[in-house]
Amino acid sequence: MTTAALDIAAIRADFPILSREVRGRPLVYLDNAATTQKPRQVIEALTHYYSNTNANIHRGLHTLAEEATAAYEATRSKTAEFIGAAHPQEIVFTRNTTESLNLLAYTLGARLRPDDEIILSALEHHSNLVPWQLLAQRSGAKLRFIELTEDGEFDLDQARSLFNPRTRIVSVAHMSNVLGAIAPVADLVEFARAVDATVILDAAQSAPHMPVDVGALGVDFAAFSAHKMLGPTGVGVLWGKRELLADLDPFLGGGEMISVVNREESTWAALPHKFEAGTPNIADVIAFSAALDYLSAVGMQTVRDHDYALTAYAMERLSTIEGMEIYGPPGPERRGAVVAFNYADIHAHDIATILDSGGVAVRAGHHCAQPLMRVLQVPATARASFYLYNRESEIDALVDGLREAGSRFGLSV
Repeated sequence: MTTAALDIAAIRADFPILSREVRGRPLVYLDNAATTQKPRQVIEALTHYYSNTNANIHRGLHTLAEEATAAYEATRSKTAEFIGAAHPQEIVFTRNTTESLNLLAYTLGARLRPDDEIILSALEHHSNLVPWQLLAQRSGAKLRFIELTEDGEFDLDQARSLFNPRTRIVSVAHMSNVLGAIAPVADLVEFARAVDATVILDAAQSAPHMPVDVGALGVDFAAFSAHKMLGPTGVGVLWGKRELLADLDPFLGGGEMISVVNREESTWAALPHKFEAGTPNIADVIAFSAALDYLSAVGMQTVRDHDYALTAYAMERLSTIEGMEIYGPPGPERRGAVVAFNYADIHAHDIATILDSGGVAVRAGHHCAQPLMRVLQVPATARASFYLYNRESEIDALVDGLREAGSRFGLSV
């Protein structure tokens, strides 16, 4: 795989922030797993809405309301197409992946009984752990965990042993935000179907970086966020099979999610509005449409190929530094565009601070995955994560910054 399919210079020209300097150095932004930068097309879409079409949706009969509603619902249709959903009504807009997963834990959880079981994995982000912990405390259900191999991948033999007639829900990250490991979704779906369990995919890291076809994957629900895929913050997506969403009770009550309201009881609006109470984040949903257009024009397989090449290059360059420990699968074909590492005995926060002094932005800490840090037996890691506008020279800058960090701490570089 190569990066030749992308015109990186042309892509970078679309991102105003990439031309700025940080601490007197050109910005090298390698924190894409946290959030991605926004192209001018998304920024202009947001400005256009507020300048030309600002109105509440679904309620008004005047021109602005109709235009805003049409643009909002067009994003819903575009999102469905982007992930291979069968119907636009299967797309529910939330604030973020976290809210989408909480919605599922609340609504699906109402049906759980004591000793029912929920299967998660040892590498989950807190957003796909804490809601299920709260559900277990409310319902008496038990949490079970898929452990990892030495390479940081799902231990399929151990995973298979967890599935039994008490298994009700399986919720896993499609791609780890720390290890980059890609979940064996087909195997997990097979195990789940044998015991009639519901499968949920946290696609916050995968949807921005690879083709994701929910129909082909065979899962029941999936969640992801716009801001990790060139879109604005404050927009999450929950996808679910239409018949399953229709069978769930609402998560929030109030305006927009109702059909008829009486003093003592109410009935609910049709999908997806049953789950979209109150005035939504209209402007950012509409701007997300421009992000989907951008990614579709590039092509998600092209994004994946670019990620692959950059990750391979990063792992190769980082491996030349003595004392470097890289976590996760050893090959780029088995991971996404995330490389978490520690360098000798330098704390990850010190690494990030020294890199920032050279204009290189990485993330340091537990990455909202404290249980995984305990599996790795480290308090924190530094993490470089890449996207379609990154280039090999920026990885060279990362390596140069790490050598500078090593020099400051008296290491042989």
